[in-house]
Amino acid sequence: MSDTRISSTKRPDKAGFVIAFGLAILALVVGWDAWRLSSVNAFSAVGPAAFPTIIAAGLAILSVATAIEAIREGEVERPRDELGPMAWVLAGLIGQIVLLPFLGFSIATGWLFAATAKGFGKGPLWGHLIAGTVMCFVIYVIFAKGLQLSLPAGPIERLI
Repeated sequence: MSDTRISSTKRPDKAGFVIAFGLAILALVVGWDAWRLSSVNAFSAVGPAAFPTIIAAGLAILSVATAIEAIREGEVERPRDELGPMAWVLAGLIGQIVLLPFLGFSIATGWLFAATAKGFGKGPLWGHLIAGTVMCFVIYVIFAKGLQLSLPAGPIERLI
């Protein structure tokens, strides 16, 4: 009769610790900002520091939970990074930033939509650009006209 118990020593997941550390730093930054906001006079029971304090506490809890998970689960085999799709999404983000002041919200965010769809393997690019631009124009109309919020206007937005 053989013993079926396997003696294994799990090594903690280093990437999990890096993420936990990043969350802890973010919690400290948000918490510090909330502490600074607590000195601002407020006219209600809920001051400007209330929600940042809640967010900082949530980030701290996530940091601890991530560190515990890194210890419990040990090293995890991760899939290989695909540089092509990441490049498409990054090109979409950079393109939106560059195009926003010149072409407005609808076209710039339509480009982001199309590039992200291409990064996820969906095509054609031109079809997603048109669909994304139409959806973003509807969003623009809702925000700019319905909610009276200011979004960057381009040639399409100036038509209305």
